[in-house]
Amino acid sequence: MQRFMLKSKLHRAVVTDANLNYEGSITIDKGLLEAADIIPYEKVAIYNVTNGERFTTYAIEGARGSGTVCLNGAAARRASKGDVIIIATYVAAEASELSGWSPRCVLLDEKNRIKKIG
Repeated sequence: MQRFMLKSKLHRAVVTDANLNYEGSITIDKGLLEAADIIPYEKVAIYNVTNGERFTTYAIEGARGSGTVCLNGAAARRASKGDVIIIATYVAAEASELSGWSPRCVLLDEKNRIKKIG
């Protein structure tokens, strides 16, 4: 039996921009992607702490060190610049893999700098 488990998350990221005219996705600083073990084009769940919206899209890579968290295309209607969001990834895991399961949780500050990785 498989279970869907939290793999990683960027916790309390601040939206730096919303670009309605882009094709779609969320642009995330490359360093943040690496810290949270998210790869380009991976499906991500977005939970908007500010307004309660919940939706999915895929990640694309932004410039390392920029702090970029930009919603693109239709997703830009679900959050505004300055909103606090959680970006999460999940994985299907076999029951035998779950002993000691621990997702990678990256806590960010108000400028999208890493405060803590747990």
